[in-house]
Amino acid sequence: MTVKSYIRGVGSYLPPRVLTNAQLAETVDTSDEWIRARTGITQRYIASEGQNTSDLGAAAAQDALAAAGMEASEIDLIICATSTPDLTFPATATIIQEKLGIHHGAAFDVQAVCSGFIYGISVADAMIKAGTGKNVLLIGAETFSRILDWNDRTTCVLFGDGAGAMVLSSTPDKNPEAGDGVLDTEIRSDGRYRDLLYVDGGPSSTQTVGKLRMTGNKVFKRAVKELSSSMVRCAEEAGIAIPDIDWFVPHQANQRILEAVAKRLDLRRGQVVSTVAYHANTSAASIPLAMDTAIKDGRIKRGHTVMLEAFGGGFTWGSALLSY
Repeated sequence: MTVKSYIRGVGSYLPPRVLTNAQLAETVDTSDEWIRARTGITQRYIASEGQNTSDLGAAAAQDALAAAGMEASEIDLIICATSTPDLTFPATATIIQEKLGIHHGAAFDVQAVCSGFIYGISVADAMIKAGTGKNVLLIGAETFSRILDWNDRTTCVLFGDGAGAMVLSSTPDKNPEAGDGVLDTEIRSDGRYRDLLYVDGGPSSTQTVGKLRMTGNKVFKRAVKELSSSMVRCAEEAGIAIPDIDWFVPHQANQRILEAVAKRLDLRRGQVVSTVAYHANTSAASIPLAMDTAIKDGRIKRGHTVMLEAFGGGFTWGSALLSY
């Protein structure tokens, strides 16, 4: 019998504070018009003082478990994709594990920046198929507001905080219309470009947290090229043509990147789920946040094929094709 990674539930969480472009313009040399024209972003969510990445991740996990109709005690593996952990160690996944009251199984973090959730799906899928985990809680959670230089208008306007989660299981959903789960994944990286998108601090190098730095135009060009190619390869490996895919849920980095990739693949505008205007770039959290939004508003339904893709610092990138 072939073991599959079925998608049992998806959930999300956004912190209560909303920071609009107009509010941001009161403290940063920018404007609502400038931000909208270059990014498509109108607002972002900011974690409250004392609210950590694990808090966001645990809330999203509970939402995903509720969507799956499962108890936390059924989870035997937690993977948290994050670049903004609560602490250098232990892994944020273990902190979330404790907050959910889970005292068995294993928990660890994945660090691939904005591609973290795609990497996490690839790892979760492999571990389920290997029999290492039966019910995996995959979380993407970030508090990027904590690593931004709020005097750099080219970067601080782009990011926000949030979390999303997905429950993957070797047991199919009881809904007879549910799909076959993970069909294929592809992950890639190229460290030659690490200086184009990075944080200028770390325990070993500077003994500080550091701030995010980015050369935006060069990231844009590389992202459009690699994402388009990755999705084509992922679809080909799964034996599904790009036009036959129902939905595309990209990493929500910049509306211009979303549109450029869609143009390359000749996608219809309505096929691409975009939440960047309201969530901004939430790094590893952006894909599950966007997917959960589209599930809850009725666009993505059981049985639909969904292509996920992301590009992040490293550079890292990848795609995952799902039958939801």
